[in-house]
Amino acid sequence: MGLLETEVHDALRDWLRHHPQSFWGHHLTMGRLVSRTLRLNRSALIQTGTLGDRYHLSYLIPALLSAIPLQIVVSPPRQKHLQEQDLPALQAWLTAYRGQTIQSSIQVLTPEQWFNQGFQTDGSPQIKLPTVIDQADYLENWARDYFGQNLRRSDWENLSQRLPPLQEKIRDLQIHLTKALFSRPPNPYECYPLTPEEESILITYLPQLTAIAPCNHPVQFFWQTWQTQSDNSLLFAKLERPSGQFSLHLSPVHLAQLLQPYWQNPVVIIGGFLDADKPATTFRQTLGLGELLCLKFSPNRQTESIQVYLPEKLPFPNTPEFKSVLFEQVQRLIRASLGLQLTIVILLDDFPLKAFLGTLLAAEFGARVQVEKLHLTSGSILISGWDFWCQQQEQLPTPHLLILGTLPLPSLEHPLVARRVNYYKSHHQDWFRGYLLPTAIKALQQAVMPLRDKQGMIAVFDPRVNSRSYGSQILAALEPYAKSNYIDPSWFRN
Repeated sequence: MGLLETEVHDALRDWLRHHPQSFWGHHLTMGRLVSRTLRLNRSALIQTGTLGDRYHLSYLIPALLSAIPLQIVVSPPRQKHLQEQDLPALQAWLTAYRGQTIQSSIQVLTPEQWFNQGFQTDGSPQIKLPTVIDQADYLENWARDYFGQNLRRSDWENLSQRLPPLQEKIRDLQIHLTKALFSRPPNPYECYPLTPEEESILITYLPQLTAIAPCNHPVQFFWQTWQTQSDNSLLFAKLERPSGQFSLHLSPVHLAQLLQPYWQNPVVIIGGFLDADKPATTFRQTLGLGELLCLKFSPNRQTESIQVYLPEKLPFPNTPEFKSVLFEQVQRLIRASLGLQLTIVILLDDFPLKAFLGTLLAAEFGARVQVEKLHLTSGSILISGWDFWCQQQEQLPTPHLLILGTLPLPSLEHPLVARRVNYYKSHHQDWFRGYLLPTAIKALQQAVMPLRDKQGMIAVFDPRVNSRSYGSQILAALEPYAKSNYIDPSWFRN
């Protein structure tokens, strides 16, 4: 081991002796790997298999002891926590441990701050520093948000107020688009790619509006991005039918080319589950990452195994019988836990099914039932989409029971999903095993992470796990687990 690796190893061991609550079985291995990549100025990708508050010591202590300037990229809430709590506490402890002051040269950035750093005329980064990206489970979403453009009702209102002569043109544009968009049949996502006719409406009005709009107004960024990146952008509208409002969105279809310039600096990418396999092939291809050292930790079979309830002979999600059978199964599980005040989370991305289940459960279990709320009490029953749960799980109590109503396979009814599938088809690639299945496995692994610490219970009511050839890959993603096709009352007593 190099000098930094040895020092980090010893410091981590001493910290864990004094702070046993910080224990995680892979701290020392990950700490040595991060130390080595920083010392050698190399890149690495690490899948920890757990939540960030368990593994963050493994990169923060190497970052502080390396004494080299570097950047850490995290979400805004995590940035605040690092700057105000974790880094000062570790810095003070390491100063006492070392017997000399630890000078921090770490910049903690949000994704937007990092993306905004820019490049020189030769294409190289303006800031040439090693970078640690934590919470990389959300990196794709961060990039799509940053490189995408949006036009919302507030943007049009702002433009009308600042430039009264434009009010008539803006009103005409909105009338034409509203008439065209709201004639579309509803779909569960209320997202619609614009037709050539709808695009022509924008082409008629946007050049006139951008020509006299205030500098840096969103309408200018929107028009410029559409003109310069049309081959790699999906233009779609989101409708709010009750209010009769809509918003326009430009989202990059492929991120690899947009992100490749950012990988010129050494980077350590860290997340819970980034891909189904150790080399993270799909993740790296999506984000334009080349070959780099990859490490994937597996959950401990003794302390992080989960119980999987997988009943047999259920109807398929696309059949009329499924929703009533799903309700009966969920009802049985909740009734089996009555009196124990257990927190239960139900994951569904089918909007009508989510509403159906929520209505029936609320009729029986009352205020315990919540739909995508952050403030839960003991005994709450949360009905949530997969994205909401995976993004908010660190702010929510860990459930005793996680119910998976359907598998998180991306829906072809979502325009961005359909566009990516068409790309695979046009290149004669397997769009299911190359895109839909890896995306579902990643979401599945992320969703169950919080339950492993308490060896919680998962109920899976999608029969495709038993009947489809890819079901074995779905179950492999849940390893380690114990499987049962019946409800054991001891699950709730324990």
